[in-house]
Amino acid sequence: MAYEQFASHLAGIVGKANLLLSEEDRNVYSYDGTSTWVHRPDLVVFPASTEHVEAVLKLANENRIPVTPRGGGTNVSGGSVPVRGGIALVMTKMNKILSIDGANLSARVQAGVVLMDLQAALAQERLFFPPDPQSFLGATLGGMIAENAGGPVCLKYGVTKQYVLGLKAVLPTGRTVEFGGSTVKNVVGYDLVSLITGSEGTLAVVTEAVLRLLPLPPARKTIVALFDDLPSSGATVGRILDAGTIPAKIELLDNWVVRSINRITGMGLPEDAAAMLMFECDGKEEVVEQDSQRVIEVCRRGGASQVLVARDQAQAQAYWKARSAGFAAVFGAAPTVLAEDVTVPRTRMAEFIERVVAICRKADLEVTVIGHAGDGNLHPSVMTDARDPAHFEKAQKAVDEIIQAAVEFGGVLSGEHGIGLEKQKFMRRTQDPMFIDLMRKIKGIFDPKGILNPGKIWEDGSD
Repeated sequence: MAYEQFASHLAGIVGKANLLLSEEDRNVYSYDGTSTWVHRPDLVVFPASTEHVEAVLKLANENRIPVTPRGGGTNVSGGSVPVRGGIALVMTKMNKILSIDGANLSARVQAGVVLMDLQAALAQERLFFPPDPQSFLGATLGGMIAENAGGPVCLKYGVTKQYVLGLKAVLPTGRTVEFGGSTVKNVVGYDLVSLITGSEGTLAVVTEAVLRLLPLPPARKTIVALFDDLPSSGATVGRILDAGTIPAKIELLDNWVVRSINRITGMGLPEDAAAMLMFECDGKEEVVEQDSQRVIEVCRRGGASQVLVARDQAQAQAYWKARSAGFAAVFGAAPTVLAEDVTVPRTRMAEFIERVVAICRKADLEVTVIGHAGDGNLHPSVMTDARDPAHFEKAQKAVDEIIQAAVEFGGVLSGEHGIGLEKQKFMRRTQDPMFIDLMRKIKGIFDPKGILNPGKIWEDGSD
């Protein structure tokens, strides 16, 4: 089918206002949250209903046109980049919170609902949805499900897949299927909800989700501990957990990040320490007090040079707002930032950070580390400039060494950002070939013509 005819068919499905064809408009949807990869789609489509998604996918499948599902585009591994062109299927107009069921602690939402908007609505009911990626201002629930997103609270509350009860999703053929249900306990057949969650848009397009909720904790307390060296901070995390305390959040920021946050926010965080740990304890007031005191005591015994306790929720929010600015600070520090996402055992976290610093020092590269210390999920970020081929190549080689080191330390390629384009080449190096083969076969069952988010996950880009 000719391009003009195909575009006309799409306009007939979603309306001319929901179809973008100009080069300028298509450029907006050619990259993700990093701009490391740029691939312009041929068309940009905004469905407004599941029926729209069905018709678009049916038409695309019949004509073997690639379709890249996309939410807010806040991902940082190239997962929403239309590497093969075709259709960028942008789900942001399907943004209704369909229901909130406080009695059953669940909500039904469309895929384009932004996390921040969901949390605001839930707060009115004294409820919350635990997964909390730092891109909450723009991240959509569909994108979070596709990437199995995490965030600072994963230590205590877990990741997205633990809070998805049911899904409505459209297969590449245009057939809509509902997986799971609305109950916490459900062992009816294979767990296809978990299969779809984290599949990076390669199996089906999620249009609606039933989410598990929790009551808002009645009390919270924030603690900031400063350390003169990274090993001491890493060891302290383990001692706190060994003491039987599980904070909602344990975040690690190195000195570079702290100084950068101060520069862009004016927060005035202490800058005379090698590492900063940020804790949030939540729950019943008496439990929060007990846990907070234990955290403070362990930090002091672990060599913290200073321990600060937020005097009230306003100051606590200011601290966490500063933490949320961490990635903005990092990405604003260089023309190109290679922000990694690896997870290593907590017991080897400090050792791994030292390896990261050594790798980059040897290559004369600037690097910083920010991460979710409680679960060993770290984000080493290497500063470079893609416009300088020699420097960019050097930075990429350093990143390769960092990822390889994470695996050698008993860790994994990705903790919460997915594989996308970024880590394809490491899949075959680090994963059992049978694992890869099984994934390929599953992909073939769901998407025999290979139209959904092609060029992702596997090294050769095949599907």
